[in-house]
Amino acid sequence: MSTISIDANITVKWPQGHSSYSPGSPEEFAIIGIDLLVKELGTEAARKFIAQIFEKYPAGYMGLTENERA
Repeated sequence: MSTISIDANITVKWPQGHSSYSPGSPEEFAIIGIDLLVKELGTEAARKFIAQIFEKYPAGYMGLTENERA
């Protein structure tokens, strides 16, 4: 269970229409972002983009501790 909550209303527009999202957690926010990246860049370019983020963290990184979140 996440200890971080998100309160956001996101509207995404493109020539054929639009979509609205209201993520409530980092996981939901990530799913929306990844989906949009794949639609914009394609699967391989999106994977490469996301891999750049993972390079910032050690392989066994377990997330922030309670003290670090405060």
